[in-house]
Amino acid sequence: MPTLSGKSDVLFEEDDLPYEEEIIRNPYSVKCWMRYIEHKQNGQKSVLNMIYERALKELPGSYKLWYNYLRERRKQAKGRCVTDPMPRIWIDYCQFMVSQCKIIRSRRTFDRALRALPVTQHPRIWPLYLRFARNLPLPETAIRVYRRYLKLSPENAEEYIDYLRSVGRLDEAALRLAAVVNDENFVSKEGKSNYQLWHELCDLISQNPDKVKSLNVGAIIRGGLTRFTDQLGKLWCSLADYYIRSGHFEKARDVYEEAILTVVTVRDFTQVFDSYAQFEESMIAAKMETTSELGQDEDDDIDLELRLARFESLIIRRPLLLNSVLLRQNPHNVHEWHKRVNLYEGQPRQIINTYTEAVQTVDPLKATGKPHTLWVSFARFYEDNDQIDDARTIFEKATKVNFKLVDDLAAVWCEYGEMELRHENYEQALRILRNRVYKSLKVWSMLADLEESLGTFQSTKAVYDRIIDLRIATPQIIINYAMFLEEHNYFEESFKAYERGIALFRWPNVHDIWNTYLTKFIDRYGGKKLERARDLFEQALDGCPPKYAKTIYLLYAKLEEEYGLARHAMAVYERATAAVEPEERHQMFNIYIKRAAEIYGVTHTRDIYQKAIEVLPDEHARDMCLRFADMESKLGEIDRARAIYSYCSQICDPRVTAHFWQSWKEFEIRHGNEDTIREMLRIKRSVQATYNTQVNFMSSQMLKATTSATGTVSDLAPGQIGVDDMRLLEQKAQQLAAEAEQDKPKLKEKILFVRSDTSRSELAELAKQANPDEIDIGDEEDEDADDAEPDEVQLEQKSVPTAVFGGLKED
Repeated sequence: MPTLSGKSDVLFEEDDLPYEEEIIRNPYSVKCWMRYIEHKQNGQKSVLNMIYERALKELPGSYKLWYNYLRERRKQAKGRCVTDPMPRIWIDYCQFMVSQCKIIRSRRTFDRALRALPVTQHPRIWPLYLRFARNLPLPETAIRVYRRYLKLSPENAEEYIDYLRSVGRLDEAALRLAAVVNDENFVSKEGKSNYQLWHELCDLISQNPDKVKSLNVGAIIRGGLTRFTDQLGKLWCSLADYYIRSGHFEKARDVYEEAILTVVTVRDFTQVFDSYAQFEESMIAAKMETTSELGQDEDDDIDLELRLARFESLIIRRPLLLNSVLLRQNPHNVHEWHKRVNLYEGQPRQIINTYTEAVQTVDPLKATGKPHTLWVSFARFYEDNDQIDDARTIFEKATKVNFKLVDDLAAVWCEYGEMELRHENYEQALRILRNRVYKSLKVWSMLADLEESLGTFQSTKAVYDRIIDLRIATPQIIINYAMFLEEHNYFEESFKAYERGIALFRWPNVHDIWNTYLTKFIDRYGGKKLERARDLFEQALDGCPPKYAKTIYLLYAKLEEEYGLARHAMAVYERATAAVEPEERHQMFNIYIKRAAEIYGVTHTRDIYQKAIEVLPDEHARDMCLRFADMESKLGEIDRARAIYSYCSQICDPRVTAHFWQSWKEFEIRHGNEDTIREMLRIKRSVQATYNTQVNFMSSQMLKATTSATGTVSDLAPGQIGVDDMRLLEQKAQQLAAEAEQDKPKLKEKILFVRSDTSRSELAELAKQANPDEIDIGDEEDEDADDAEPDEVQLEQKSVPTAVFGGLKED
């Protein structure tokens, strides 16, 4: 369907075409337009209004058209809501007057429109009116227009404030901004918070003190200080900046001093202090510039020196001022009070005042740090200045403070006693600590030390007994008590002290007591009370953790070696190898073997070696095997040594333990022959295959599971030629593993020493050596076996020097 040009949203129908053609032929004929209007009278109102608009565009001077159009528009507006956008004629009229640049007539036209239209239609007029007023070269007119506008729309005050600042009316802008800040119901259309508006007000009034006369700047900013406590630094700087721009420099200094003495955060202090220092620097620079331009006299010199002194004093005071800020944050911060005392170094009166203020301010229940250190440092200050009586007074007051922790009070008493000791007032120190019944180990320990040094034997013993009765003793206290009794030759009493300590503690705390007790007991009695010593050792080892067992077992074994029986010592060593921690067993076996060799001889160590090889991990078992084999080879037991090497080979991967195989090779070169070397190589290959099989075992098992699940041709016809390569490899690996298993001796059985290349008689001789207690029954089979000739073996012969035989050869 065709549309009207310029009105893409208005459609016309087929019966409108004759009228449109007539209008095209006669566009200036009122009758043609009226016939078209009458035709569309019952149609859409928007189409009718559009036809009226087109007609008036062609015939703007036609009264008939204007009258009918206005009547139609009134008819359409009848019964409508008052908020409908209908004041189109007034808007067009006002815009027309503005375009004519007739200021007075335009202003009056806007006023007539506002009077004629209902209030609900005013928001359509005011934007045009305000834009017209802002463009006028007369700010007073625009200000009056804005004042009227804000009575209708007070939420647009920010727009008025921006206009006032743009035309330089800062006093009224400040008044309006202050009213906005004080209005709790005001909501900024620009999204500004109340603090942002307040900050704008502070900047406005502080940077323009000569233009803002209607407000009390000091009262406004100080009101902000109580209202916005998280932005104190900026507000103080704004107040000082106001006085600086006003020329009241002394008032500005007073503001800065008040600020740095009241702010409670480091951030605010930094802002104020930096602004203060910059102000003093600018004052010095201004004075120097003025002096260089106008000349210098004596008054100027004095003024400049005064300003320099002010600036220097400010910089020197900074650490102390910052410390004051931190103490205002937390007046119970003990560390900051100590720092404040250090800042007053060289000023005794200030130090005393600071300590006095600190001990009066800090609440021990809220303190951060150790509050008793303030009292102790205070007393130490008097002591360092030779005022002992004043120091005692401080300590006496400190002992009456309700500290949060008993340790704090105990520390005060101990420091009090140490001060008296430093001045050699021994009786006074004892008197201070003797009546302290607090359950504090620190006080009791110091009292015990003093009694031991200055008191009597009975008083010292009473203190130690009291500590033990209170059950606050430590292992060191027990040892000290026993040593004290021993020094006075009360040996049995000292042993009783050890016993009391043992009853108080459990492992591992009792370890030091047992070590000292056992050592002292052995030193005292030696072998005189051997059974009692054995009982003590057994009691110590009962429940002893493996971590601490080694020392006690070694001490026990030493006792048996020196004063007891050798077999008891060996039994202790054997128990120790099983009682110590796993990582200490190797070292324990080494000690056991060494002591057994020294006492019984090296042949007695064979059983120990065998047990060590059984229980130790592979890494240490290999070392034991090498040492065992070396011992047997030195004793001439070559076959025993070879059997040990053969046994150890089963836990030695040739790829990792090359040292073992090299040692066996060297052994065979020295003591073996071609057959033994070949046997060694065969074992090496077997072990290598065993380890390779173990590595590939899991993959082969997975392959079996896969083939059994999928059902391959080889599984269905295992006897056929089509056996896959993986199955062949698996069968070969199993065969090698079976051979290696046959060659490998059982790890947890005793080593069987068998000669590989000896005659039957030599084997029988070896059997006799291995078991000398065996009963010879004398079977005929054994005799026949002994008579049987061994296989012929070709051996290399070497001449023996005559000197070897000595006088035996001739006989």
